[in-house]
Amino acid sequence: QVQLEESGGGLVQAGGSLRLSCAVSGRTRGSYAMAWFRQAPGKERTFVGQINWIGGSTYYADSVQDRFTISRNSAKTSMTLQMNNLKPEDTAVYYCAAGPAESGGWPKDYNYWGQGTQVTVSS
Repeated sequence: QVQLEESGGGLVQAGGSLRLSCAVSGRTRGSYAMAWFRQAPGKERTFVGQINWIGGSTYYADSVQDRFTISRNSAKTSMTLQMNNLKPEDTAVYYCAAGPAESGGWPKDYNYWGQGTQVTVSS
């Protein structure tokens, strides 16, 4: 079992920055893929980006490439999502998720989820 808890959401103006954190606990040894997803009102949950928990490699959705950065601490107890140059269309509930190392960009690939944190970007 892996437990995930997000924090750091809030209200920010367009062009601003926000940093989300995901506290990771439980059975975290082994190879995992850790990811961020987001879900806007009335829309499906979509992939934001992913980090390989062992190797640290990352990849991102095209919509956030070059604006968002995912990182983890060396103890592998926390993952962050640094969001820069935010746009109103980034408004959503953001979730962190954990799954097998081969997990891709689909929610169904992931076994564990946090409760989500709201990010609102005003124009």
